[in-house]
Amino acid sequence: MADKILSNKSNLQVLFEDNHIIVINKRAGDIVQGDKTGDKPLSDVVKEYIKDKYNKPGNVYLGTVHRLDRPTTGLVIFAKTSKVLPRLNALFVSKDINKTYWAIVKNEPNKKSDTLINWLKKNTKNNKSTAYNKEIKDSKKAILHYKLLKTLDNYFLLEINLETGRHHQIRSQLSNIGSPIKGDLKYGFDRSNKDASIHLHARYISFIHPVKKEPITITAPLPKDPIWDACTS
Repeated sequence: MADKILSNKSNLQVLFEDNHIIVINKRAGDIVQGDKTGDKPLSDVVKEYIKDKYNKPGNVYLGTVHRLDRPTTGLVIFAKTSKVLPRLNALFVSKDINKTYWAIVKNEPNKKSDTLINWLKKNTKNNKSTAYNKEIKDSKKAILHYKLLKTLDNYFLLEINLETGRHHQIRSQLSNIGSPIKGDLKYGFDRSNKDASIHLHARYISFIHPVKKEPITITAPLPKDPIWDACTS
């Protein structure tokens, strides 16, 4: 990845940690779990961090709860114990974990806020999902809610909440309304970002801690670049 320092145990951005859960601010380019590229996944980096921090002998347990696309940044939750992993999984299944994303797009949507309902079909050959406006064979229903947060000089900042968690859902659905995410060549943006990232960031997450039963809300700092900086100025 050009001009991008990927996560390692010394630069890992840990946003929350207790005996049960660790939450990381993922960098663009990191893969959450191992894949066919053979690149070192974020899960292995987090294991190394835990092993060193707590001087743990032997293997470190870490459960992957969910994923983010490789060019996407922001919040990723891992389970530190086998006890808490199924509880976190259950929160995702029951939609009791609220995730909010920020996306920067070139074209302003027709509406300032809206609910998008599509049927997504994944093509495994090119690792891409196509959004259809009606159900077709092998498609899955996808629902998201967005609102315009800020108008920038040349772009628009959208806030997105998902009702479903489909493959490339935000990328595909925003592209379908003519508002592809900045840098996302795969979904119709006209040029890539120099670091191969896209301007999609898992910004906020909130849930009830599955063990402590306390409310947890976490905000992921934005990546450092002029366009993201303009979103909070």
